[in-house]
Parts: sequence; C-alpha cells; structure tokens
Amino acid sequence: MATQPSDRVRIAVVQNEPRLGAVEANRRQLLQDLESAADAGADLVVLPECSLSGYMIESREQALGWSEPADGPTIRAVEGVCGRRGVGAIFGFLLAEGSRLFNACAVVAPGGLKALYRKTHLPAMGVDRFVDAGDRLAEVVELVGVRVGVLICYDGAFPEPARVLTLAGAELLVLPTNWPAGAEPLADHMMACRAMENVVYTVAASRVGSEAGTRYIGGSAVYDPYGRTLTRGDDSTPMRLQATIEPALARTKRIVRTSGTIDRIADRRPELYGPLVEPVSHASRR
Repeated sequence: MATQPSDRVRIAVVQNEPRLGAVEANRRQLLQDLESAADAGADLVVLPECSLSGYMIESREQALGWSEPADGPTIRAVEGVCGRRGVGAIFGFLLAEGSRLFNACAVVAPGGLKALYRKTHLPAMGVDRFVDAGDRLAEVVELVGVRVGVLICYDGAFPEPARVLTLAGAELLVLPTNWPAGAEPLADHMMACRAMENVVYTVAASRVGSEAGTRYIGGSAVYDPYGRTLTRGDDSTPMRLQATIEPALARTKRIVRTSGTIDRIADRRPELYGPLVEPVSHASRR
C-alpha cells in the first residue's frame, strides 16, 4: 500500500566536514549524524555530496579505492539506522558498478534502499573529472510522506532537470553539494530560484572546511515553495539545520495575489521551447 502524503515532514540538513579519503571515519560520522538527527525528531536527514570520500580526488584509481557498491557497508549501515529509527536519509557517495564509477546519491527509507541517483551533469573539477555520467534523471520517490526528486551539485545549475522532476510530481528537490569558494552566488540564490520557479520545497546540503587547497563555503539551506528561506547555515561551521515542511503547499501551483493569479506550471508554453532539447556541440560553445 502506498504511503499517504504527510501533513508535515521534519527535515534535518547536516552541514559536515568529511576528511579526504577517510572513508571509515566519515562513515562513522555519517551514522552518528543520522542518529543525532533522529534523536532530535527528524523524519528525513540530508547530507552532502561525496560524504564518504571527499571531492578533490586526483585520479580514477583513487576514486575507485574510495567507492562502494550499492550493497556495500555504508548503505547497509544506513538502512539499519533508518529501519530502527523510522527515518529517511539522502547522502552522496562514490558508487562502484562493475567497471563503472558514479558520483551518486542514495535515497534510503525506513524500509531500505529506495533509489540511487547518478549525477548527470559533470563539471571538469574534482572527482567529476574521473567518474561516468549518469544517463537518466532521478526517479521521484515517496519518502517519509513527501515526494522527493534528487539532484547533485552542478545539476542544480540547470533549470531543466528541476522542472522535469517537478512535472514528475516532486514536492521536494534535494541537492547534496560541495560548494567551493567562488560559488557564493549559487549558495545564495540558486536553490531559492529552483523553489520559486517550480513552487516546490528545496534543500541544499553542503559542506565546510578545506580539502587539497580548496575551501568549501557551506550555505546549506531549506527553502519554501515561494523561494523564502526557512533555515540557512553559515560558511564555516559543521552544524545540523532543522526545518518543518508542509508538502501540500507544493501541490498547489496556482498562486493567488491581490492583483490576480499566476501558475508557473500551467502557464508554460512548451511549444516554444524546442531549442532547449537541441544538442549543442562543444565547438559551438567556444
């Protein structure tokens, strides 16, 4: 039987500081953070991209050494906590599938692994230089009473995936990310815009600290369907943020104002958007 949507969902966002290559220590911290969030009453816990390995990896071989399969120790341990505590969890890690390697996210429900998402948009930086690109957007899944769609870091810079997930029924868009210094405009505006333009809740789970000469800027946050900030982390402190969302607000796309009404989904003109799906060659981008 399908889970009925919840009136309210309590979200915890973990802004952490993983150590590069310290997979076992990072796993212990992840599990501790998950337990602590459950103690505080969270229904859903969201952690950053590459929470187990770190991001500034120097080769595919190094990345493979810090990766795990879907039935590896971390997902099994997270499944155990989620089942015992009745919470959901979303976290980033490096996923090994045979000879293939992905910057991925696990979506874990109290009943076990719900979905895996493999990052589809890859910048030429960090571990993304060495992983394979995912070939499909995330599946929208029901998780602790809210319909969730997942993006990872650079995916959020493209409005199209967020819109596709919204059209597929997402009420909450979750972005595990590792925002480096220089990405302040993204941390300040991007997920608020994705929330406002799609009339959905959005969550960004980022990290802090430094890694191989790169400083990370935090900025984890939760936004409501109008783009308003519900909670926001600073640029340097590991912390847990908390916010309560009402998924029903994201199901009503028609917004009534004193001057009239708008509906950013129904008022679209998709017949005019053909160029959005035309391939662009690398040569034409120079």
